[in-house]
Amino acid sequence: MKTRITELFGIEHPIIQGGMHFVGLAELAAAVSNAGGLGTITGLTQGTPEKLAAEIARCNDLTDKPFAVNLTFLPSFSEPPYAEYIDAIIAGGVRIVETAGRNPEKWMPKMKDAGIKVIHKCTSVRHSLKAEAIGCDAVSVDGFECGGHPGEDDVPNMILLPRAADELTIPFVASGGQADARSLVASLAMGAEGINMGTRFIATKEAPVHQNVKDAIVKASELDTRLVMRPLRNTERVLDNKAVDEILAIEREKGADLKITDILEQVAGVYPKIMQEGEMDAGAWSCGMVAGLIDDVPTVKELVDRIMKEADEIIAGRLAGMRSA
Repeated sequence: MKTRITELFGIEHPIIQGGMHFVGLAELAAAVSNAGGLGTITGLTQGTPEKLAAEIARCNDLTDKPFAVNLTFLPSFSEPPYAEYIDAIIAGGVRIVETAGRNPEKWMPKMKDAGIKVIHKCTSVRHSLKAEAIGCDAVSVDGFECGGHPGEDDVPNMILLPRAADELTIPFVASGGQADARSLVASLAMGAEGINMGTRFIATKEAPVHQNVKDAIVKASELDTRLVMRPLRNTERVLDNKAVDEILAIEREKGADLKITDILEQVAGVYPKIMQEGEMDAGAWSCGMVAGLIDDVPTVKELVDRIMKEADEIIAGRLAGMRSA
């Protein structure tokens, strides 16, 4: 399938694996890229620029296809050494970066001078337009359904994607609620040039996470996610568990007086325990409503091939068959 996204990134299929904390490691990124999509290493998961450089080298050993690195820009009071992270990306030969979090404008010249293509994650049309204005090559438009941080506007993709298509000139992919061929075809119909999948790629054989995590996603329905940290205007969609129940109880108790320190135990540093050790109640972890559409744990290649085959059947069969003579 040829779209502006496949052309921009030099990939076969318009399917991107989004950056995910303690999930976006070399083995998953390489598997997605080898399957014809765009795999992504999560930069800050590595902990240091030196460890990121080693992870990029490991991915280069596993694939000769393009892959990306995700860089999430955090508030200035806790700013990691981004210049060194970008140096590691450049030295490793990576030419695609997925940015997220705060505005990446400060770092755009350094990346663009190195020939890096930048795709920025946005949860609104206005942020997407800002990304376009500062020189981003593409945007990942995250609807309210998405796991992780959906922003504060609560606009689902059925509205957000056509709005983005009305306003943007750069290509964008749909993120949030993406799991299968139906997701891809619907997103293309609404103006996207591809899809970004997070939660769906966690439930694959190559995802370097504990089996308990994969089993939890398969077991979950679309009703099993919760929104936490809304009073802090740092809303996160997570899978329901005991730690999430504790967070919501604290939020109700504290009301407008809630501070991040009140829930630090349930949200800070919990990902290694969950993703690597399988302690499913250790804290809150990002998961999309799309879990309701996930009922198996295929290999990455099986998943990508299935999506592309069924997308072709939907377009050439079901939709074409609806046209009147």
